[in-house]
Amino acid sequence: MNNNYCVIMAGGVGSRFWPLSRTQKPKQFLDILGTGRTLIQQTFDRFLEICPPKNILIVTSEIYKNVVMEQLPEIPENNILLEPARRNTAPCVAYANYKILTQNPEANIVVSPADHLVTNTIEFTKIIKNSLEFTRKNDVLLTLGIKPSRPETGYGYIQIEDKKDRITKNLEINKVKTFTEKPDLEMAKIFLQSGEFYWNSGVFIWSLKTINKSFKQFLPEVDSLFENGIKYYNSSEEQDFINRTYATCQNISLDYGIMEHAENVYVYPADFGWSDLGTWGSLYENSNKDENQNAVKGNNTMLYNTKNCIVNVPDNKLVVVQGLNDVIVTESDNILLISTRKDEQLIKQIVTDIQAEKGEEYI
Repeated sequence: MNNNYCVIMAGGVGSRFWPLSRTQKPKQFLDILGTGRTLIQQTFDRFLEICPPKNILIVTSEIYKNVVMEQLPEIPENNILLEPARRNTAPCVAYANYKILTQNPEANIVVSPADHLVTNTIEFTKIIKNSLEFTRKNDVLLTLGIKPSRPETGYGYIQIEDKKDRITKNLEINKVKTFTEKPDLEMAKIFLQSGEFYWNSGVFIWSLKTINKSFKQFLPEVDSLFENGIKYYNSSEEQDFINRTYATCQNISLDYGIMEHAENVYVYPADFGWSDLGTWGSLYENSNKDENQNAVKGNNTMLYNTKNCIVNVPDNKLVVVQGLNDVIVTESDNILLISTRKDEQLIKQIVTDIQAEKGEEYI
C-alpha cells in the first residue's frame, strides 16, 4: 500500500497578477508561462512520481470545482475538497488531514501550493522522496527552504540552527531556529550575507500522526472543529458539515499557527529552480526574453525602442509599444494595466480600490 499522500492547496485568487488572474479563473488555472500546461496541472504532474492520483487531494474554493475537474480529470471527484470561504492554510490542511485519516491513518503527507514553478523536476522528486522517508522515521514537521539568490523582499525566510542535532547529524536537513516574515531590503541583504537564511517555499512534509498531534497542541479549536466531522467525511453529508464548520472556523496560517511555535520543526535546504510566481516580477525572471530583455507573450505585438518590459496580451490583439523601459503592459478580458515594474507591489492595493469603486465584475 502506498502511504504517500499529496495535498495541493488551490484556493487563492492571485490578485498580484491582476488582470490576468481574476477571481473566476486565478493564476493556478492559467498557462501563465506558455508551456501547454496550467500551473496546477504542472504541480499535479510533479507529484505523480510520489503517489497515485487516488492519493492526491485538491483543496480549493467551491467555485473552482468544475475547472479542477476539467483540468485534472484523473483526480477522483471525492478528492476535490471544496472550501465555502477562504480561511488561510491551517483550516485547509486540517480538513485534508481528517479526510485522509478516514482512508489511511499511516499516511505520510506532502502539502504544496498549486501555483509554484519548479524547473528541475528530477531534483524536486529526489528531495520530496528523501523528505518523506525522513518524516516517516521521525516525529518532525519538515519544510523545504530555498537557497536565496538575491535579497528578495517578497518571500518569508527560515533561519537554520548553526549545529546539527542527533536526528540530522548525517543529513542535509537542519533544525529551524526562526521564521521571519517578508523583510525590508536592508534586512534581506543581511539574511543573504549570513548564509543562515533560506526562502520559505510553503511546501511541508510530515506524517499524519505528527501534524495531527501538532494541531491538537497549538490549534486545538481548529482541530476539534474538523475532528467532529469524522462520521461525515466521504459521505453525502460531508459538504454540509464543511459549510457549517467554515462559518465559525478561525482564519489562520500554518506558519503562524503551528510552525512558529513547534519545537520539532526542520528545514531541508533545496535548489530545484523554484519560484512562487507571486508577482509580475517573478514571472519576468522566469520568462524567455528578447534581445532587449523584454518578456513578451502575445503573437501580435510590435515593440520599438522598448527594453526590460513585460508585455502579456492575447494573441488576437495587435499591441504596439514604443519608448518604454521597465514597464508592465498586460491586457485580459478588455482590462488593460500599464504599470512600472518597480511599483508592482501596488497592484494588490489597486485591485482593492477597483473592487470598492467599480465592483466585483472587474476583479
